Amino acid sequence: MSEMNPVQEALRDLLAYALEMGLIEREDVIYCGNTLLWILQLDVLEVTEQDVLERAKELEVDPDTEDGTLLEETLKVLLDDAAARGLIDGNSIAARDLFDTKLMGVLTPRPGEVVGIFRDIYEEDGPEAATTYYYDLSCNSDYIRRYRIRKDQKWQTATPYGDLDITINLSKPEKDPRAIMAAGKARSTAYPKCQLCRENEGYAGRLDHPARENHRIIPIRINDSDWFFQYSPYVYYNEHCIVFNGQHVPMKIDHDAFCKLFDFVTQFPHYFVGSNADLPIVGGSILSHDHFQGGHYTFAMARAKVERSFTVPDYEDVKSGVVAWPMSVIRLSGPDADRIIELADHILDSWRAYTDEDAFIYAETEELGQMVPHNTITPIARMNGENYELDLVLRNNITTDEHPLGVFHPHAELHHIKKENIGLIEVMGLAVLPSRLQAEMLQLKEAMLSGAELRADAVLGKHADWVDELRQRYDDINEENIDQILRDEIGEVFLHVLEDAGVYKRTPEGQAAFDRFIQSL
Repeated sequence: MSEMNPVQEALRDLLAYALEMGLIEREDVIYCGNTLLWILQLDVLEVTEQDVLERAKELEVDPDTEDGTLLEETLKVLLDDAAARGLIDGNSIAARDLFDTKLMGVLTPRPGEVVGIFRDIYEEDGPEAATTYYYDLSCNSDYIRRYRIRKDQKWQTATPYGDLDITINLSKPEKDPRAIMAAGKARSTAYPKCQLCRENEGYAGRLDHPARENHRIIPIRINDSDWFFQYSPYVYYNEHCIVFNGQHVPMKIDHDAFCKLFDFVTQFPHYFVGSNADLPIVGGSILSHDHFQGGHYTFAMARAKVERSFTVPDYEDVKSGVVAWPMSVIRLSGPDADRIIELADHILDSWRAYTDEDAFIYAETEELGQMVPHNTITPIARMNGENYELDLVLRNNITTDEHPLGVFHPHAELHHIKKENIGLIEVMGLAVLPSRLQAEMLQLKEAMLSGAELRADAVLGKHADWVDELRQRYDDINEENIDQILRDEIGEVFLHVLEDAGVYKRTPEGQAAFDRFIQSL
C-alpha cells in the first residue's frame, strides 16, 4: 500500500471504523467516501475499497469494550485539517461538533432502516435485544460521544438509605465564549422548537443548537398516542433514554401520564421510566415539551424498602407503603396496572388540593392576584417481577423570603455543591453535579493540605464554612485520605440536598405529618 497523507489515512480509518461497527456495508464504502470528500472540500479520494477492508480487519474493534478513542483520534485529524483550511468557523468546540456530526451523519444508517431493524429484533429476540442494538448504534454513530462520557467523575457514597450515585458531569461541553459571541450574531430561528422535538432528527444544528445528523429516533405508541424513544447524548446512567411526545406540548402529570408510563414499561419491562414534575423549581429543565426519562439501571430509591405499609379504602388490592428515602415517597404495587393508576389518580388529586399549615404544605397561594398551585408529583414506574410498581414522590414548589429558590429545594448552605433544581434523576438518588466542581475540588485539596485560608478566595470562598466543618470532623486530613474524604463529604451534601427537597422531613414530626396526608386519602 502506498503511503497516504494523514487526512487520507484518517478518511480510510473512519470508513474502516464505520464498516467494522456495522454502520455501513462494503457496498457503501466508495459512496460514503465520496460524500465525506465533498463535505471536506477535497478533490480526490485516494482510498480504495480494498484499503478500507484491510484496515477494518486490522482494527479488530470490540463493540463491548470500544470507548470511542479510535473515533476521537480519527475525527481530530479531519477536524484539525478542516479548521486549518477555514472550513470550521471559529474552531470552537461547538463549531467542531457541528462539523464532525455532519461527517458521522454520512455514515449513520437512514431512519427507516434503523426503525426496521429495531422492530425486527424486537419481534424476534425481544425488547432487551432491540434496545441493545439501538443503544450500540447511538454510541457507534457518535451521537453518544463515549470519549467524553468516560471523562465524567463517578462514585458512590454509602448512606443510611443506600448507596447514592454521584457524578461530576464533564461530558457536556462548557459554553465557549467564541461560540456564544458567534451565536449572538447568527440569525434567530425557532426550528426545531426545542431539543426534544422529533424535527431534530437529521438537523444540521447551529452554534446554539446541537447538530443531529447522526441522531435516530424510534417511534412508539403509548396510551394510543404517537411518542418517540431516543437516548440521552450525555448518558448519566446505563442506557439513559428519553421518551418524548410527538407533539410540542407542555409537561403534565395526570391520568394519561400514568397510563403512558405503564404502557412504556409493559413494552420495555427491563427499563424503568419516570417523569419530572410539571411545576417550576421541582420540575426538569424542559417543561415545554412533554417527556419522560428512563433506562436500564436500578437507582438507590428503587432498591429502598417500604418501611411502613398502609391501605387506602376501596384499594385494598393495591399494596401501598412509605419508602425509606430522604424524600417523601409512596410506593404502589400489584399485578393490575389499571388499579394502580386509579389509586395514583386519587393520590395525585388529593395531594394537589392538600394543605397542612402545621407542616408548611400549601396547595396554592395568592401571587399578584392569582392563585398559584404548589403541589405536584414526580412519578417513576417499573416492573418488579410480575408486578407493576409506581413510586409517587410528593413535591411542593413554594418559596419564601428566606428560601427564594424554594422551601423544598437545596438550601443556601448547600449551594456551593448543588444549587440546581432537583429533578427526576436526583430524586432517584443520582447527583448530577456541575463540571466546575472538578477544578474546585483539586484547588480545595491543595488549600486544605496547606492550611490556606479560603474566605478571601474568589473561587473557593463559597466552600469555606464546609471546609471548617471538615477540619473539625476529621482529626487527620492528609495526602492519602483527602480524596476519599472529599468524595464522601460531597455525597453527604447530596444526601442533605435530598432531605431539603423532601416535603415531609425524616423526623417524628415530619413523618406524623406524612401520615396525616395518608389518612386523608
